[in-house]
Amino acid sequence: MAKKGSKTRAAKKTGGDLCLRELLRVPGGRPVDLAAHDARKTPAGPRDKQAGLAALTELAAPLADLQERLWAASSAGDRRRVLLVLQGMDTSGKGGTVKHVIGLFNPSGCRVRAFKAPTPKEQGHPFLWRIKKALPHAGELGIFDRSHYEDVLVARVRSLAPPAEIERRYDAINRFEKSLTDDGVTVVKCFLHISYGEQRDRLLKRLDRPDKRWKFDVADIDDRALWPVYQQAYETALERCSTPHAPWYLVPADRKWYRNWAVSRLLLEHLSELDPRYPEADFDVAQARRRLLEQ
Repeated sequence: MAKKGSKTRAAKKTGGDLCLRELLRVPGGRPVDLAAHDARKTPAGPRDKQAGLAALTELAAPLADLQERLWAASSAGDRRRVLLVLQGMDTSGKGGTVKHVIGLFNPSGCRVRAFKAPTPKEQGHPFLWRIKKALPHAGELGIFDRSHYEDVLVARVRSLAPPAEIERRYDAINRFEKSLTDDGVTVVKCFLHISYGEQRDRLLKRLDRPDKRWKFDVADIDDRALWPVYQQAYETALERCSTPHAPWYLVPADRKWYRNWAVSRLLLEHLSELDPRYPEADFDVAQARRRLLEQ
């Protein structure tokens, strides 16, 4: 991970010296050992859950302001938009993060897509086809609950594609994400890092609570048996696809309050760096005011 003392212009804009982007960024091209990262840690986060919930509330106003400015700028031809990619093992909190992050924004400016197993129609196209159809439009915040990375994660673990094809996909993903950033998309990729023990506890809670059993899938037990293989697949994806234009951020996710705060903070830093502006009026403001007052 990058050194904690790193500073960027975004950190100055969002207040204080904190730049969570530098702290949680996965350095691309280097081996990643997920076992070396404590999923219960709270890097640069609030001191406890109560403080974390309060800090998350404090992010609402600046995030909403930046989102409105981004949307307004698109009306004048600004093509910039943001894509939040959430990946992680089952129960890592992808859906919960979507729920809490969306709550801080105007949902009319958000485009959310949860990617499940591809349909027969989608399987008849290249693996990025369905991803391209779900990208955010200018001025929008797009959120992917799972993403194109499923095709180098599940596909690798379950041998759904030949090894040579999996290798090809890493490069295809990097080229695809570079084309997105070249076209004005800010890509924010968050790996929600949950521990083996915490996943078991969350799965047990789903079984113990009748109102949560609908979330439980017996297949989750089978996937849990493949934990080491999944961890290796994630490590490879993080190493191969954390690039300067679209880096991965490793977010400890055992503590839900920290996970929600960290993802929201990362979005704040990226939106602050974009610094979208309200467009100038393309009409005579004084004349319009006079006409209204005369009526």
